[in-house]
Amino acid sequence: MPETPELVHSRLSRWARDRGTALAIQSEAGNITFAELAQQVQAHAEALSRSCAPATVLQDSGLPLLQRLTAFLGTIASGRCAAVSDPAWPEVVLTAVRANLPDTPCDSAAPIPLSPFYTGFTSGSTGLPKGFRRHHRSWTESFALCLSTFGDAASTRILAPGRDSHSLFLFGMLLGLWTGAGVVVQEQFSASAALATLTTGQTPCLVAVPSQLLLMLELAAHRQLPPVRGVRLILISGARWTRSRTPDLQALFPEARIIEFYGASETSFIAWTESHPDLPDPIVGRPFDNVELDVRGATPDSPDGLIYVRSPMVFMDYVGASHDHTAALRDGDWVCVRDLGHLDAQGRLWVAGRESRMLVTMAKKLFPEELEAVLEAHPAVARASVHGLPDAQRGVQIVAIIQWATGSERADLHALQSWCRSRLEAFKVPRQLWVHADWAFTASGKTDHPTLSRNLPSHLHEAAPCLTPLR
Repeated sequence: MPETPELVHSRLSRWARDRGTALAIQSEAGNITFAELAQQVQAHAEALSRSCAPATVLQDSGLPLLQRLTAFLGTIASGRCAAVSDPAWPEVVLTAVRANLPDTPCDSAAPIPLSPFYTGFTSGSTGLPKGFRRHHRSWTESFALCLSTFGDAASTRILAPGRDSHSLFLFGMLLGLWTGAGVVVQEQFSASAALATLTTGQTPCLVAVPSQLLLMLELAAHRQLPPVRGVRLILISGARWTRSRTPDLQALFPEARIIEFYGASETSFIAWTESHPDLPDPIVGRPFDNVELDVRGATPDSPDGLIYVRSPMVFMDYVGASHDHTAALRDGDWVCVRDLGHLDAQGRLWVAGRESRMLVTMAKKLFPEELEAVLEAHPAVARASVHGLPDAQRGVQIVAIIQWATGSERADLHALQSWCRSRLEAFKVPRQLWVHADWAFTASGKTDHPTLSRNLPSHLHEAAPCLTPLR
């Protein structure tokens, strides 16, 4: 493997030579050093070349994560593009995705920075995951930007406790290998194991989604654990973080810099901010240094427009028949994932919500994300999903589905409506609320709003049995 910094895998040869006995990957299934990893990656790359594997290779999601990462790196080292499937996909989805991948042969030319190396998948409106392709440069630029923005702590050993099918965690894993610091992974997320790893003080950087952090906080409180020192950087993305919990997170990790960043599968990094409980929920921060933003379609009456992004980190294209009405919009070098928002006088980006989720009630626009953030800030509420039901007078009646926070004191309908009314305009207050015990998640761990919506009386004669009306 020639050492070419512009390729995602090319630093492995340097680390194998300079720090070959250092741990590259640590998991429950075993550990592997940089020297061992480089050797296995090279062997896998040569095997693919001998077998004349196609230019895009669907990775085997049935392997342990340690082997999946090795196979992924071997695939891209061979000059091919690795398509990463989700172990949770049913066979019918896996078969459809496999049929949708290109079967073009791999040429013998060495990969270059603009060669595709990764096909990931995100939710689509058709039920079939949308495949998106990335070239090497889009991620090596992201790696370098991470270090220049967040400092030395981003070049330390990383805990990335999620599936490689989630691009956030795959990014964290590859960042740890790219810097030579190494990465700790989990086959399945365990809050207990994550806290144990971080408590050793040997893994100063954590990449996590909000639901994982909330579980860690819950477990730490239940066990009355002391503060965990040695964690210097926590990177949060994948979903909205409840900022009212930032003081609790800071108390558990008192030496950590807590960062939220906003982006998408198609764009990588867009904006970031230090997490603070007093920061308004719609603010996602200032754009990264190499990111340009252009808000289009805003008017004096409606200041939020479509957010277009231009940077060297955006994706190449969608794969096969993946394009649908949820797909990103492209205008030359500009990409828009259909989020609406605006830039304030301080240059901070405010994200109102996704275009497809916007509701109009009483002739006024409401973004469900705003109300969800307010509900989730209530101590009794763990998660919220906001929807609209047909209403002859209002056009749409605003309703919400919630899940209680574990161990919390329950609130009634009036209390939650009063909570919302004190923080929002009156038309944004939900008229009805239901409690859902078993929350629905997408494959990437986000709230599955369409699935929850199907339980509402807009689709049925009455709410589904899994929903309990709040009185």
